[in-house]
Amino acid sequence: MARFASRTIEDKPFLGIVLILVAYLTFAFIDTGSKWLGVLGLGALQLSFMRYFGHFVISLGLFAASDFDFRQLRCERIWLVILRGALLTGSTVFNFAALRYLPLTLTSTILFSSPILICVLSWPLLRERVGLIRWSAVALGFAGVAVAIRPFDEDFHFAVLLSLAAAFCFALYSILTRKLAGVVSPDTMQFYTGFVGTFALVPFAILEWQNPTTGFQWCVLVGLGILGWVGHQFLTNAMSFAPANLLMPFGYVFILYLTVASYLVFDQLPDQWTVIGAAIIVVSGLIIFYRERVLYARRLNAARPGAPNV
Repeated sequence: MARFASRTIEDKPFLGIVLILVAYLTFAFIDTGSKWLGVLGLGALQLSFMRYFGHFVISLGLFAASDFDFRQLRCERIWLVILRGALLTGSTVFNFAALRYLPLTLTSTILFSSPILICVLSWPLLRERVGLIRWSAVALGFAGVAVAIRPFDEDFHFAVLLSLAAAFCFALYSILTRKLAGVVSPDTMQFYTGFVGTFALVPFAILEWQNPTTGFQWCVLVGLGILGWVGHQFLTNAMSFAPANLLMPFGYVFILYLTVASYLVFDQLPDQWTVIGAAIIVVSGLIIFYRERVLYARRLNAARPGAPNV
């Protein structure tokens, strides 16, 4: 693990893409394992605790094995760092609770509405101007969510609201990450992610704790935390080899991964409305992504002395 040193982006885009695909594969294993254990009766709070406990133990062990000075964990805007960890913890709890009742394909579709929510929330929270193109993409994205969840259908399940809450928490978490970038090191934020999740959830996990009944169930339970740490390491390393604006579209492979897992493990395939809703949300997210990329390029060009307007 890096020792709180800032990383420069190397020009290895292919390696970055491979790492981001592997990162989302590990996240797909986490969601699949959580749903499988949840169906067997293990509670969402216990599963979420194990997700962060493993992450925290690995981080702590690596720090202890090095000459890391724990006083370096004192950082600016510490309360925002803690809030960031709490939001990601909340997103995990809501997501794991929803997974017990909803197909993996639906929860992943709803979760990927978070870029749309980020675009909406960036206006009041970050004072970023949102133009007509992005507002139109936001409206399109919300239409995709409505198509996927079908709120007025007789088969509508309350767990959809939990999945929407997970997406909302993740959007706020992403905005705080953007706000803290360049102020707090990624490794410090990673440490507090595991720390906050572990100590916030431990009393609830104790109250609802249920021992797995087989060795394989124990392996899956312990693996939630290990894979969580591994996935974030792959994600961080991917961004050290390629810029985020190149990697972002490859995140949608997560929906494909979970579609395959849903069929292989639970014999579930997405219905036509989930597929249509997912397609609309992906299109909306890509419109927002490419528009932000264009605006970012314009800002860089305008910042260069004597650069022509484009």
